Amino acid sequence: MEITEVRIKLMDDPQERLQAFCSITFDGCFVVRDLKIIQGSKGSFVAMPSRKLTDRCPRCSFKNHLRASHCNQCGVRLDEDRAAKNMDGRAKLYADIAHPINSSCREMIQAKVLESFEVEMVRSRQPGYQCSYDDYGEDQIATLRIDEYHSQEETVPEPTSPVLYTGSDERIHRIDPAEEKAESPRSSNNNPHSRPDPIRITTDNEPSGHASDEEAFGVGLD
Repeated sequence: MEITEVRIKLMDDPQERLQAFCSITFDGCFVVRDLKIIQGSKGSFVAMPSRKLTDRCPRCSFKNHLRASHCNQCGVRLDEDRAAKNMDGRAKLYADIAHPINSSCREMIQAKVLESFEVEMVRSRQPGYQCSYDDYGEDQIATLRIDEYHSQEETVPEPTSPVLYTGSDERIHRIDPAEEKAESPRSSNNNPHSRPDPIRITTDNEPSGHASDEEAFGVGLD
């Protein structure tokens, strides 16, 4: 396994302990994001992406962060010393989402990330510097999805004239207004006394210009 790319997002305030976020790519095909570079008492170190640990309220079973002193749902007071402790006696408030399982892998990741961090610090002092941390093609993917949506809109078929079934062998459908206008030039939409769209009744023995029941539902077709 090889780290093929590291992207760094520097923080605005260099005095803060959180110095940067970063992402690492393994073998050019798998990305892990939201690693943190933190200034510690013995120098900078890399923290893995993590999530806040929660527990349930004893009264309403609502999930609260372990640092919460009151339930966010019912307001009952919670024990502030309820988090588990690690080997150093510190409360364990976060859990890693992704992390190495041996020291050699951790040292390899940390060395590569801190090396890229130093390079990014030098680049940030140059004119025209741009951070590439968030440049993963999300905007391009969104544009492609919008174009695909519009292309589907353009190919929506025109609605056909409605067909009514009486439950017997007869089918009733309205004649297309254009056909009716050609058959009866007297009909006009602007004439308040004009007749409504005529209704034509056909049977299975007469051509109706519409699909049969089997064709409409795709039954019995080869």
